[in-house]
Amino acid sequence: MSLVWSREPYSPKRRAISVQSLVAAGIAIADAEGLEALSMRRVAAELGSGTTSVYRHVKNRDELLDLMVDAVKGEDPQRPPSGDWRADLTQIAHGQRALMLRHTWLATLLGSRPALGPHSLRHTDYALAAAESLTADPTRAANVIALIGDYVLGAVSRELAELETQRRTGQNEDEWRASVAPYIREVVESGAYPHFARGVVEARDQSFTEQFTFGLERILDGVSAD
Repeated sequence: MSLVWSREPYSPKRRAISVQSLVAAGIAIADAEGLEALSMRRVAAELGSGTTSVYRHVKNRDELLDLMVDAVKGEDPQRPPSGDWRADLTQIAHGQRALMLRHTWLATLLGSRPALGPHSLRHTDYALAAAESLTADPTRAANVIALIGDYVLGAVSRELAELETQRRTGQNEDEWRASVAPYIREVVESGAYPHFARGVVEARDQSFTEQFTFGLERILDGVSAD
């Protein structure tokens, strides 16, 4: 089976659409409306072309998704590793989070399929190079990179779920808090859940960025002590 990365691109005699235009149209649709709106017919329509022309460049929707993932990975440039593994891995994690928040459909795909395009491989190679200053063991380095990637994916998925809830309900977080405040007040005053009540009354609300940074630092503390 040939992969989209290893095939020569289709070159029609009359230039109508290109792989780049297909990918750009796919990303625009997914960014605006989500992956459920993405189809080969929809992409063709956005480009003013027939669906047959699209299939001359990619075999199916899965190949288009692979190309889209790699294209957005190319938006996140990597500088050479500094030799400070903690600083480099921190930068990688925050870069991954920013990319998934910018393209909210990306997290779903990264959680379900390996990314093998050139930009994706460059990111993986950079991350492994950064981890070399932590450990010379390639297995441990790969495990550290996978652990950080899993953490980023989980943390961002929770953040994306909140954004989707806001979109679906039309309420931002402050509005939602105001709507449930009377009930939460009753729960606190009941005394039935003292630890929950203490958290409501005494704990400081943290942003998603603060929560993400806290969790990432604890993970890096753990791998440094291993």
